[in-house]
Amino acid sequence: MTSSIIFDFSKSSDMKNWVIVDDVVMGGRSAGAFKLNEDGHGVFAGVVSLENNGGFSSVRYKFDKKRINGAKKFVLKVKGDGKKYQFRIKANSGDYYSYISTFTTREEWQEVEISLADMYPSFRGRTLDQPNFSSDHMEEIAFLIGNKKAESFKLLIDKIELK
Repeated sequence: MTSSIIFDFSKSSDMKNWVIVDDVVMGGRSAGAFKLNEDGHGVFAGVVSLENNGGFSSVRYKFDKKRINGAKKFVLKVKGDGKKYQFRIKANSGDYYSYISTFTTREEWQEVEISLADMYPSFRGRTLDQPNFSSDHMEEIAFLIGNKKAESFKLLIDKIELK
């Protein structure tokens, strides 16, 4: 089983398929941004606001259908702010729900391992009554922060790999 790079950030990374989706889609006031820093890392940063029933910010990356090919886990190389984030995937980008896993960041580079089999289906903060992720493909990944509190956040991303 060889690993598969979903995204490896560098100073020349093409960022056009990374899209911010904040709670403003439902009237909230959170504001996230995603850019490359001078070291060539993806930086997802901003402010989560609870105003107007808001409370989340996310960045999504859609791509052509990618086969899982027997992979068992994601390995995320990230550097955070000590806060909790969700890593999300969609088998089909048109699905209304995502499969999610939560991880806590540290203020130093770390490798976070997320088992595909442990990623559970969720929609708008509610766990759905259906099986955990078991598809043989995926078309979207995302990072989301929504800790039910108003806070600023900053997550640096170096690499997203499927192993």
